[in-house]
Amino acid sequence: MLFAFQLLARLPLWLLHGLGAALGWVVFCLSPGYRRNFLANAKQADIAGPRWRAAVAAAGRLTLEVPRLWLGRPVPVRWQGAEQVDFALAQGRGVVFITPHVGCFEVAAQAYAQRFGAKHPMTALYRPARQPWLAALEARARARPGLLTAPTTAGGVRQMLRALQAGHCVGLLPDQVPPSGQGVWQPFFGKPAYTMTLSVRLAQMTGAVTLLAWGERLTWGRGYVVHVVPMPILQGLDSATALATMNHALEQLVLHHADQYLWGYARYKQPRSD
Repeated sequence: MLFAFQLLARLPLWLLHGLGAALGWVVFCLSPGYRRNFLANAKQADIAGPRWRAAVAAAGRLTLEVPRLWLGRPVPVRWQGAEQVDFALAQGRGVVFITPHVGCFEVAAQAYAQRFGAKHPMTALYRPARQPWLAALEARARARPGLLTAPTTAGGVRQMLRALQAGHCVGLLPDQVPPSGQGVWQPFFGKPAYTMTLSVRLAQMTGAVTLLAWGERLTWGRGYVVHVVPMPILQGLDSATALATMNHALEQLVLHHADQYLWGYARYKQPRSD
């Protein structure tokens, strides 16, 4: 598998995205469970056929671009909203980056590290892969200048708190289903979804600025655009209201970019017990 990763990392982005689009449709057609979950999630959000069909191919592109992002040459990236990051970092309160399962979330963290990480490194929350070879590769690939990683443990949370208290930033995927005891049930497109509380807790405990960021995947392998917009202020709100506010902001982003949302993700599943 490592050899396959290294081989894919050498391919041009346009070819990886072309192969990925085909892979997305193969998995969609051959996996009834995946297809059923994908279609149910799209229907829950009232997404019409042309938009969810584009997301089938996008899911495959997401899979095959990972080797290039981890092991290959840098990819073209431009920014829309970099001034929001400059303004937030200048306040010295730390920044919580909210990055949902839209587009290429891997490239958003890498682009931040390259542009801002020298002075204000990012600590990104991640769940190590279950396969030992992939977990080791993941740890090496994501360890780069300006980008640190924190596991989904109590120690990882303390690491993120220290980063914010130092005026740096953290990044996490708020629509990832956390383990039991680390979230609460909140509506997402009108259906209860077990929602991570960590992003809201970090912002409220430290007074950090909260920004919504995502990496748009451009057509024909032309690279990515990292978009950054302000999130509604979460400080001063009770936990339930703050989480509802966050989920509403995520819903609006997904509705505008449904063609790159990961509809096959089991957003409404029961949390696992660790």
